[in-house]
Amino acid sequence: MNKNLFSPAPPMGWNSYDYYDTTVNEDRIKANADYMAAHLRKFGWEYIVVDIEWYSHDSGTQRGKHQYIPFWRVEMDEYSRLLPYPDRFPSSANGRGFGPLADYVHGLGLKFGIHIMRGIPRIAAHTHTKILGTERTANEIASPYSICLWNPDMYGVIPEEEGSQDYYNSIISLYAEWGIDFIKCDDICRMDAPSAKKEIRMLHEAIEQCKRPMVLSLSPGPARIEEAWHYEKYADMWRITNDFWDDWKLLRNMFERCELWQNHVSSGNYPDCDMLPVGMLGKGFNDEHLTRLTHDEQITMMTLWCIFRSPLMIGGELTLLDDWTIKLLTNPEVLSLLTTSENARQLERDSVRCIWYSEHAAENIRYLAIFNLSDEERIIPVVPKLMDLESFAGLKFTELWTGNTFVCKTKEMCPVLPEHGAKLYRVISDVTYISQ
Repeated sequence: MNKNLFSPAPPMGWNSYDYYDTTVNEDRIKANADYMAAHLRKFGWEYIVVDIEWYSHDSGTQRGKHQYIPFWRVEMDEYSRLLPYPDRFPSSANGRGFGPLADYVHGLGLKFGIHIMRGIPRIAAHTHTKILGTERTANEIASPYSICLWNPDMYGVIPEEEGSQDYYNSIISLYAEWGIDFIKCDDICRMDAPSAKKEIRMLHEAIEQCKRPMVLSLSPGPARIEEAWHYEKYADMWRITNDFWDDWKLLRNMFERCELWQNHVSSGNYPDCDMLPVGMLGKGFNDEHLTRLTHDEQITMMTLWCIFRSPLMIGGELTLLDDWTIKLLTNPEVLSLLTTSENARQLERDSVRCIWYSEHAAENIRYLAIFNLSDEERIIPVVPKLMDLESFAGLKFTELWTGNTFVCKTKEMCPVLPEHGAKLYRVISDVTYISQ
């Protein structure tokens, strides 16, 4: 199965983590799916992703002490496979899993995804439960030394042990039965555990054998640039940062990360800048708040994510989005860069500015993104030689956030940008001007 056939463009969707942490339930998933179908789907947004610990009993009830309650009950079948907790996902009762919820999402014309942790449940290893497709039991394939540094739920598997691939095949086959379209696997991308690199390949092979197209997303970052070939071969998207939140310092740092990974973006291969912390965030963390990024910083974020061609996953609660945020997320000219542009690259960056460039894949159109990294309004001069041009005179510039269009009459450009702001231009030749 060629993964490029089902991820020809960066995935766009919503993930429950930034607002709900471990507490999202079926009703809230449906509400966000309903909202996406009604308001965002026509702009390319299509994935609804249930994030971490959908299988855990009582998740979120000890938030003052634990994000993930250690040594707690989980929902699991006889073959060591985690299941949705029915108290939070009632339609999953009686062994139906996420099948009914996936059907609901699919019925809206959307796609459905889930978060998983690398490895096999610790409780399965401790109780020696079965693994589908093999005589081995969970304790025989689990490594007690391959553990997540921040979540207590799983042991990594021993890749060389008979039965380990059978386990991964069994969970992916179950997800295929449910109708899963997107898998976000955590505790795997930065390869903290020695087995993680091989477990990426095992997940890929399990998806191949199940015959259902699924996007494989790897977390958390930062991904290892020396392993770029491995990510590109076995995954569709991989996080290039740790959890990204609504903090200008984190956003500023993304310019370095995108520069590092700019040569590894292609059809089916997407270095992932992480979720978009827009709108209302943090309820499951006992810190419900409107994003702390200013409007200009959010424009900077969307501009960088789109010209770089990162996957886009909205982190805020969709049903609480205000009009300004909806416009930010539904600008068709900006979003078109995800599907029609290529060869994005950073042209220049210093302490106060950054300039990115890309090209339309089929037409004679260039894109120019200019960023003000400083803490004050600033004129950002741009010289044509950065784009291998002798002059900007005669070129038609359309700023895609405002729609303002002008024909440049000077050799250089000197736009004024607000503090932490950005401008994104579509640039074409203006035949009328040139002929004068």
